[in-house]
Amino acid sequence: MTRSAWKDYDWQLLRGAPQDPITHMALDAVLADEVAAGRRPPSIRIWEWTRSSVVIGRFQSLRNEVDAEGALRHNVEVVRRVSGGGAMFVEPGNTITYSIYAPGDLVKGMSFAESYAYLDQWVLDALGSLGLEAWYQPLNDIATADGKIGGAAQARRAGAVLHHVTMSYDIDADKMVEVLRIGREKLSDKGTTSAKKRVDPLRTQTGLAREVIIERMLETFAGLHRLTPGQIGSDTLARAQQQADEKFSTPEWTGVVP
Repeated sequence: MTRSAWKDYDWQLLRGAPQDPITHMALDAVLADEVAAGRRPPSIRIWEWTRSSVVIGRFQSLRNEVDAEGALRHNVEVVRRVSGGGAMFVEPGNTITYSIYAPGDLVKGMSFAESYAYLDQWVLDALGSLGLEAWYQPLNDIATADGKIGGAAQARRAGAVLHHVTMSYDIDADKMVEVLRIGREKLSDKGTTSAKKRVDPLRTQTGLAREVIIERMLETFAGLHRLTPGQIGSDTLARAQQQADEKFSTPEWTGVVP
């Protein structure tokens, strides 16, 4: 079994205008499929958000994960992604979210646990260069001594691997526990406080501006792997919008696991 390596590819960086949550879900699927079909080189995309959202995993129960009344009260849009993993609470400017769209050969023969750590090692290197010791906490959490800072999710799609990570830069913890259930029915008040402390933002731990952290991440990636600027392109955006309209915005998709 021959596995490819990072150096075997010319990587493209995709950074564009902020998108709404549903468009982000569709873009992830479309970009992964383009890489799988050979229409796009392997890429890394930095996300920017137009509005607050809860993103639930492909196999999660909508009802179990999200407090619908809390989401409505705080104007938080609920969407479902194509990858597994847990629920994410995001607000514009408060997260660092990126996706990697890679040929499946890059992780051939790896377990999911191995591939998570492998695909994010460059991020741990970047954080380390900023003085933050971070590590992978199986299966898919990025953690420090002060708590979890991010989580990863994956999907394997027709010869490509879609891998994305959301790291908390800052967070409104009170709002988070009103929108995400986080098993709070089973938690005492003390337990709820502990749940809020499970995520310790990068802003608190580094004291650095969000853009400074992102730029260091990209500098680190480019120093390890070839990286040049790319574009999402109008055709890709159009395909994503079609999927957003026909699939990702529908109650059937969002509530596929009620």
